[in-house]
Amino acid sequence: MSNHSLAKTQEEIAALFKQDLVTGVGRSVKHDSADKHVSGEAVYVDDRLEFPNQLHVYARMSDRAHARIVSIDTSPCYQIPGVAIAITAEDVPGQLDIGPVVAGDPLLADGKVEYIGQPVIAVAADSLETARKAAMAAIIEYEDLEPVLDVVDALRKKHFVLDSHTHKRGDSTTALAAAPRRLQGTLHIGGQEHFYLETQISSVMPTEDGGMIVYTSTQNPTEVQKLVAEVLGVPMNKIVIDMRRMGGGFGGKETQASMPACMCAVIAHLTGRPTKMRLPRMEDMTMTGKRHPFYVEYDVGFDDDGLLHGIQIDLAGNCGYSPDLSGSIVDRAMFHSDNAYYLGDVTINGHRCKTNTASNTAYRGFGGPQGMVAIEEIMDAVARELGKDPLDIRKRNYYGKTERNITPYYQTVEHNMLEEMTAELEASSEYARRREEIRAFNASSPILKKGLSLTPVKFGISFTASFLNQAGALVHVYTDGSIHLNHGGTEMGQGLNTKVAQVVAEVFQVDIERIQITATNTDKVPNTSPTAASSGTDLNGKAAQNAALTIKQRLVEFAARHYNVTEEDVQFKNGQVRIRDRFVAFEELIQQAYFGQVSLSSTGFYRTPKIYYDRDQARGRPFYYYAYGAACSEVLVDTLTGEYRMLRSDILHDVGASLNPAIDIGQVEGGFVQGMGWLTMEELVWNDKGRLMTSGPASYKVPAVADMPLDLRVKLVENRKNPEDTVFHSKAVGEPPFMLGISVWCAIKDAVASLADYKVQPKIDAPATPERVLWGVEQMRKLRQQATAPAATETTPA
Repeated sequence: MSNHSLAKTQEEIAALFKQDLVTGVGRSVKHDSADKHVSGEAVYVDDRLEFPNQLHVYARMSDRAHARIVSIDTSPCYQIPGVAIAITAEDVPGQLDIGPVVAGDPLLADGKVEYIGQPVIAVAADSLETARKAAMAAIIEYEDLEPVLDVVDALRKKHFVLDSHTHKRGDSTTALAAAPRRLQGTLHIGGQEHFYLETQISSVMPTEDGGMIVYTSTQNPTEVQKLVAEVLGVPMNKIVIDMRRMGGGFGGKETQASMPACMCAVIAHLTGRPTKMRLPRMEDMTMTGKRHPFYVEYDVGFDDDGLLHGIQIDLAGNCGYSPDLSGSIVDRAMFHSDNAYYLGDVTINGHRCKTNTASNTAYRGFGGPQGMVAIEEIMDAVARELGKDPLDIRKRNYYGKTERNITPYYQTVEHNMLEEMTAELEASSEYARRREEIRAFNASSPILKKGLSLTPVKFGISFTASFLNQAGALVHVYTDGSIHLNHGGTEMGQGLNTKVAQVVAEVFQVDIERIQITATNTDKVPNTSPTAASSGTDLNGKAAQNAALTIKQRLVEFAARHYNVTEEDVQFKNGQVRIRDRFVAFEELIQQAYFGQVSLSSTGFYRTPKIYYDRDQARGRPFYYYAYGAACSEVLVDTLTGEYRMLRSDILHDVGASLNPAIDIGQVEGGFVQGMGWLTMEELVWNDKGRLMTSGPASYKVPAVADMPLDLRVKLVENRKNPEDTVFHSKAVGEPPFMLGISVWCAIKDAVASLADYKVQPKIDAPATPERVLWGVEQMRKLRQQATAPAATETTPA
């Protein structure tokens, strides 16, 4: 190469060096699998090529809510051609229980059944249909026992799966007695079906030495690895979990993906054949748990300005038949029963009620939404009692910045953005003007009524089980400059892999196209935490950043030695490396480092700092930081039918310094709609025998396009980095937007309250289905009639 050509190349590289990286953090980079999702080329577990001689599994479910198993006869199963094996609890070679935290979840019912839908036997055959027919041919005899099906009944009987817990600050009993005003009330909050598009599924291949490769749709690969090892009675190093992507999870695949994986592993172990289990939709909805329904009792004291003086809240979570994750879920409901508000003297009791239904489990928000719904109901009730705008009551009780900023569990609320965010949204949504217009509309409209509500969100980020706040990652840089990335998080459509790749791209200052993200795999990154609690990017992004920084530092040290410069002379930017007065392409430096015998591979690890919680004292810092949000929603209610329409929603949400604004806005929109669906239309119904009646899309309604607000405006808070040392000062975005949907529920009740001049809070439990709205309308009309009826005159006999 001539000196002239070399100079030109150096000039071109220098020009590139001055440009900014277009696919690093803070950019709206497309989801790494977006094209595959749209084209149908994305490979899920059910899309994998089937193995020769593969078996398909169907589980026969209990048809009793609570019964003793008298006998099981599987011999009729073998009379159907194609059946390989039928197993019961007695056939499991290792540990039977697959409870994630404490025991209580047998893989197959052992001696008794505790809900309709509990797996009793499993049959493997050459097709799913054959396995189903064979499983239904088995003869199972039961002796019925008395079930507990109602959460209030369980609460009164103290029928619990775990002990109750209390948060307490001050003396709520004395404060309530001394308060100028006082209200008591109750509220039922319904559960929610996850309704992931891909149902629970696993495919297992036996390996040599008694091991298994498990392809599974799970948010928690390490837990599946552990439980598969335990049911087989082998060490974890024999089991490899491979998880490329899920067709949705929302928490439903944090613990309950273990059952099909363990069932397949046991059958594969007993038969020596590859085995697959995919739950049909009805079986999935019947067999697996939901969001916890809650029953709430409250007693609140306040003054004439609406300032809370004292409060007691009892939260009773319907846990189903076993503990699952209910301990932490009810804890998080308690942690979020304050939401954005300083509650004064406060007592919050959390109860974990046992009922003979499927074991309820993690769901986006993990109990936090139920706690927030309770306090938002209380805020509205106080406002109606005082005849004030609910937003004024909310703002009056907001946490302060320097005082009135200690939670009921004694964590200081730091970096509080609620006041500024509420003011911004109040202005941008034109709340005051619309409130007046809605009052005028309702006064002149006898049938159609409008409602408006602006509600805040303060959501704590971190696992409340502190040991889960850790993550690992693995980064390789190959000699051509391409990069391999693997981390412990799982991709369920939320864009985690894209964000983590952006972090690595930012560290190396290379285009994201250089980075190949591979399936989450337990033999690459071990001992992973579940992808849950909104912590996927916080934890795995930091771990990947640390791995990349380790390799980058090695490269800097090598370049400084190789070119006889200082480390400060070495700079990476936009695919180039400046070494004092010369420029080298990234891949060229990688080649040089390889020949210089520099390690181009590194693991990374991260643990969240500052977190602790003393359960005995019920105080600590369970959250690293808080994410904030606010939503203003307007609805139109038909008071003759209880039907309603979403007119407009304005959302302002805090994600810190966004790693990917497009993905973050998508998460905010999706979370809001899912939260709205939970509180308005997603109704779970069981009959008096404990059978789930809403076990498919024909009977269970999820939000569709027509249910969206006609006008939806979403904005991210700008120029507000997370003050804590998170990955590039971003904030978690998976769960916090879910609670924005509470604004819709409150707006519906606001519309109904207009029928009684906003003086009474209508009794409308969640979800606010048209039937419940209509019952609320009738309640308001009766109260209005009573208020306007002429007083009876007392007559005295002559």
